[in-house]
Amino acid sequence: MSEYHIPVMLAESISALVTNPDGTYADATFGGGGHTAELLSRLNDGGKVIAFDRDFEAIANAPEDPRLTLVHNNFRFIENYAEQLKRETGSVSLPSANKKADAPSDVTGPAVFDGILADLGVSSHQFDTAERGFSFRFEDAPLDMRMNQEAKLTAQEVVNTYSEEDLEHILRLYGEVDGARNAARLIIQARPLATTGDLDRALERILPKGAEHKVLAKVYQALRIEVNQEMRSLEKFLDGAARSLKEGGRLVVITYHSLEDRMVKNFIKTGNVDGIQEKDLYGRCNSPLEAVNRKPIVPSEEEISGNTRARSAKLRIAERRAAL
Repeated sequence: MSEYHIPVMLAESISALVTNPDGTYADATFGGGGHTAELLSRLNDGGKVIAFDRDFEAIANAPEDPRLTLVHNNFRFIENYAEQLKRETGSVSLPSANKKADAPSDVTGPAVFDGILADLGVSSHQFDTAERGFSFRFEDAPLDMRMNQEAKLTAQEVVNTYSEEDLEHILRLYGEVDGARNAARLIIQARPLATTGDLDRALERILPKGAEHKVLAKVYQALRIEVNQEMRSLEKFLDGAARSLKEGGRLVVITYHSLEDRMVKNFIKTGNVDGIQEKDLYGRCNSPLEAVNRKPIVPSEEEISGNTRARSAKLRIAERRAAL
């Protein structure tokens, strides 16, 4: 599994997640399976793990373990699966071992998980496999970038069919690209584009000498987010995860860029990704979650030296509040 993907902040995330070794947990982003393997090692025979991934290659990497169930689907549908699991098991919403009875929330839901983990972003395998088209390091890889190989929208379709205005919006919003308008115009002028090399060459005129990779990384991030609808999926996931946790259950999320980290931070604090604070008649926060760590946990220097892709990671932990 380590060759497929190196799990980030493995010990920190699983230690924060597991509060009941006989509980039911979800790994919402299975990827290389490193987090799932560590999670299984912390559970007793009665524990269960439901792991989600939309990538067939990730699913094929799963270990044989009777406590593990693999779901080939987007993590945005976690609440749907929780509802199904609740019906199949006839489970009742019991609090986790670390239940806190204060600060009530009016959010209800299937409440079947003792903990939910999400390691966001792209796996090392996806980045390092040229034909997946996630990285500008490969000269003539197809402009694909789909996490789910069955999805219809590809990066090639985005760069060749979106309007200049839409391309500028995507590059500015999802990639925070300086000069997004010029980048969009250059892409339009270079059509048709079929490969990563085509895209890289189209943008040559705006790439600063010696820092080309920094701009390209932002462009590729923006296109990847659009192709996979990552921000919309994350918003849906956060809402469903909060509703699928038992009282006192843990939500553990690892983010890799400011857009997704801001959404996670806002949701934990306010119950919505926009960060709009709403209170009940008694002045209590309506957020279903309570932050465990006020500041995000970041990787150690030792971990970053062994895995440079961990350098931008942030770990946030929250608990499901008690319902009204």
